[in-house]
Amino acid sequence: MSPADRALQAVQAALGAEHAAVYGYGVVGGRVGEDRAAEARTAYAAHRARRDSLARTARDLGGTPDAAAPAYALPFPVPDAAAAERLAAALEDRVAGVYSDLVRAAEGPLRTEAARALREAAVRAVRWRGSGVAFPGLAERTPNPQR
Repeated sequence: MSPADRALQAVQAALGAEHAAVYGYGVVGGRVGEDRAAEARTAYAAHRARRDSLARTARDLGGTPDAAAPAYALPFPVPDAAAAERLAAALEDRVAGVYSDLVRAAEGPLRTEAARALREAAVRAVRWRGSGVAFPGLAERTPNPQR
């Protein structure tokens, strides 16, 4: 596989994670407490912007952006605000992971943008979870949060 093909594949994976994050933040926004509603709206908007940017990047790389699924399976039930906060952290962890892959696959400005997106997701995960991880975006180094 060529470097350009690897970059496009990683962009599509990041786009898929952003589609899922936008969907997931719809659930978070409906369940999170009023004290964190603005934070959920801000994260939702950030993921929509990243999703749209990645769709343009996929086209720029010669691909057709993958479409969003009609729905996404949540990793656990979200009956209340505490579960919504755990879901938000899980979404950010997932997004950080795919951006970590994109950092490895990309070069130049795309790599820089992927690193920026990884950092933003890691910071949001810390805010939602209340603690950080040593290696954001690396699943084998991230503790498995209690569900």
